[in-house]
Amino acid sequence: MKIDYEQFADKKCRELMQIQERFMEQLSISSYQHWYYDAELALLRLYNDDTDQLYLKYIPIGTFSLTSETWMWSWFNDHSFEPNKNSTLAVMEFGLENDYQKLTAGTFSADEFDCWEFTAISLATLGGIGVYRAPSEKLQSYLLITAVLDENSREVIHFNQAKVKCKIHGRSRPAFVCQHLNLEYPKGFEEAFETYKGMELGEDDDFQAWCDECEKVRIRNNGWSEYAEEFAKIKLVCEYCYFELKSFNCH
Repeated sequence: MKIDYEQFADKKCRELMQIQERFMEQLSISSYQHWYYDAELALLRLYNDDTDQLYLKYIPIGTFSLTSETWMWSWFNDHSFEPNKNSTLAVMEFGLENDYQKLTAGTFSADEFDCWEFTAISLATLGGIGVYRAPSEKLQSYLLITAVLDENSREVIHFNQAKVKCKIHGRSRPAFVCQHLNLEYPKGFEEAFETYKGMELGEDDDFQAWCDECEKVRIRNNGWSEYAEEFAKIKLVCEYCYFELKSFNCH
C-alpha cells in the first residue's frame, strides 16, 4: 500500500530529530560560531575564533531562497559545484517510484518546513550522521553530513592550502583577471595558458586572464610593462568566478 507523502515525510522528520540530537550532542555542533565550505571538496569547516575547529564531509541536498521562497535540489542547480551532488538523484528516483512530486521537480515554491522534510528524506535515502543548515543573507544551504575528517587527512590539508573566500562561491582556488572583465559586456578573454574547470595546476601556476584591450596594450609594450600592468589593474577572484567570466567573455 502506497504511503501518503505527508505521512512519509512526517515519519522521516521524526527519525531525523533523533539522529540530529545525537549528532549535535556528540560533536558539540552548537558550540561552533562560524562556518565555511569548499564546494570543490564538498568539505565543511566549523570553527571558533580560537583554535577549535571541526571538518565534515557533506552531500549538498539543496538550497532555499529566502527572497523568492523557493527550494532547489542540488542535482538541478547549475551553480552547485560539489562533485557528489548527483548523489541526490537517488532521492529523485525514489520520488518517481512513489509519485512524490516534491522529490522530482528541480525547483518550486516551498517553506522551511518543506526543506527539513527534504533533508530528512535524503538522510534516510543516502545515509549519513546528521545534517547542517548553512545560512547566508539570502540563501540557506542544506548539507547532509556523511563523515568527520581528521585534521591530518589529505582532504583537510588540501582544504587549508591557499584559498580565497568568495561571497558567492565560498572558498576555492585563487584566480587573477583584469579590471575590465565582467558579466555585463563580453570583452574577450586572453589566458596565460589554456584552462578548464577542475584542472590540476603546477606549483607555480595560477589562473590568469585579461581582456582584448589589455592584450593590445600588452603587445604594444612588449609584455607586461609597468604601463600595461597599470592599465590592466589585475584583481583577485575565485576559481568559479574565473570560469564564469571565461564562459561569458569568450568569443
